[in-house]
Amino acid sequence: MTTAAFAAVDLGASSGRVVVGRLGDGKLELEVVHRFPNEPVRVGGTLHWDILSLYRGMIEGLRKAGPVTSIGIDSWAVDYGLIDASGALLGNPVHYRDARTDGIAGRIGDLYPVNGLQTLPFNTVYQLVAARPTPQYQAARSLLLVPDLLAYWLTGQIGAEYTNASTTGLLDVRTREWSSSLISQLDLRADLLPPVRHPGEVIGYHEGTPVVAVGSHDTASAIVGVPAEGTDFAYISCGTWSLVGLELDEPVLSDASRAANFTNEGGVDSTIRYLRNVMGLWPLQECLREWGSPSLPELLREAADEPALAYVVDLDDPVFMPPGDMEGRLRTMAGLPAGAGRATITRCILDSLALAQRRAVRQAQELSGRDVSKVHLVGGGALNELLCQLTADACGLPVLAGPVEATALGNLLVQARAAGVVEGGLDAMRALVRETQRIVRYEPRGDEAAWQAAAARAGR
Repeated sequence: MTTAAFAAVDLGASSGRVVVGRLGDGKLELEVVHRFPNEPVRVGGTLHWDILSLYRGMIEGLRKAGPVTSIGIDSWAVDYGLIDASGALLGNPVHYRDARTDGIAGRIGDLYPVNGLQTLPFNTVYQLVAARPTPQYQAARSLLLVPDLLAYWLTGQIGAEYTNASTTGLLDVRTREWSSSLISQLDLRADLLPPVRHPGEVIGYHEGTPVVAVGSHDTASAIVGVPAEGTDFAYISCGTWSLVGLELDEPVLSDASRAANFTNEGGVDSTIRYLRNVMGLWPLQECLREWGSPSLPELLREAADEPALAYVVDLDDPVFMPPGDMEGRLRTMAGLPAGAGRATITRCILDSLALAQRRAVRQAQELSGRDVSKVHLVGGGALNELLCQLTADACGLPVLAGPVEATALGNLLVQARAAGVVEGGLDAMRALVRETQRIVRYEPRGDEAAWQAAAARAGR
C-alpha cells in the first residue's frame, strides 16, 4: 500500500475542522490542521448558518493542509442553499433549529412508504414546503445541500451526493433516485434537484486537486469509521445528536418501523443506515454554555457519584429541541428539586440519554429481525466514560468506544479507496480502523430491573 495524504473537511453543528490523514504501510495517522467555529446567526427572526464563514474556514484549513491527493467534505444533513441562474447564492442557508417548519409535518400525508424517513420537523422536504412561497425559492435554479454547496464553490460542479440526498425526504429509498411522485405530490420543483452522485466519484478539481464525493452526511462517514467486524453490531454515532441503529442491505418499511419513527438513510457502498435520531449530547452542551463552560471532566466525576437513575426524562420530547434555558426545561420535566445542582442535572441528562439509546438499540433489533452482540459508540461521546458505561449498563451489551474521529476517518478512507491507496469494501476499511485506532471496551454491569423501571418513569 503506497503512502498518501488526504484532506477531510468535517463540519459539525458547532465547529468545523480540516483533518489530514496519512495512509500507507498499514498506518493511518490523523492531524487536525485547522479548527474554526460554526456560529449560527439570527436575522429578522430567522436562524441562519454563516455559510461564508464556514467556507473561509475550509479554505484556510486546506491551505494549512498543504499538498494532498484529494479533498472530501462532510457535514450535517437536511440544510441547503439555493443557487440562481448566475450561480449566486440566494441567502444564507436556514438552520434546521429554526421554527419555520413548525407544524408542517402534521399537514402532510404519509411519505414513509417511498422515502423511508423518520418524521423530523426539520427534514428538507418540510423546509421546502415552508420556503415554497418565498421569492428565493421562485428565483432558484438549483438546490445544494451544505457539503454540495461547498464542493460547488471549490469546483464549479453541481450535484447531490447520495448519502446526504437520502436525508431530504425526496429520494426514493428503493431506487436511490429522486422520487418524481413525492415531488409532484408536494407541489415542489423537480428542476431544483441536481443529479445524484455517489461516494468515490470525483466531483471536480480545486486548484488542480481532485475533490471526491465521500459519505457527505457526517453520519454516513462515521459509520464507515466504525471498527466493526462482521454484521452483529449496533452503532451509536454520538455528538450533538446520537444516531443509533444498524447497517442493513435493504430498507425496513413496515408499519411498525414507521410507527417507531425509524429512518432508512443511504450509506456508503449502497448500504442502508437503519437508525433513529436521539437528542444526544445537545442538552448537556446547552447547559454547559449556559453555565459559562465549566470543566466537563470535573462535572462528570461529580455526576458519577450522583444516585443512579434518580431523575430521568424523555430526551426525544420536542421541548428540548430549541436553544435557551435548557436547565429550566430539564428541571421542570424531570421534577428536579430546587436544590439540585449541576452534577444532578448532568447525571439526569446522561442517564436519560443512555435510556434513549437502549430503547433505540432494542427497537432496531426487533424491527429488523437482526440480533446484535455489541454496540460500537463513536464520535465525541466516546470520550465521555460515564456515558459509555451507562450505555453498556442500559443496553445490557458490551460497548466498544472509539474512535472519536470516526467521521474524519470514514471521509478519508473513501478518498483513499478512490485513489487506490486502500483496496476492498467496508470490511477492509474497518479492519484498518481496528488496527490503527484506540478502542475502549465497557462491560455491562447494570441492574436490568432498575433500567426497566427508569424507562417506565421516563415514558419510554
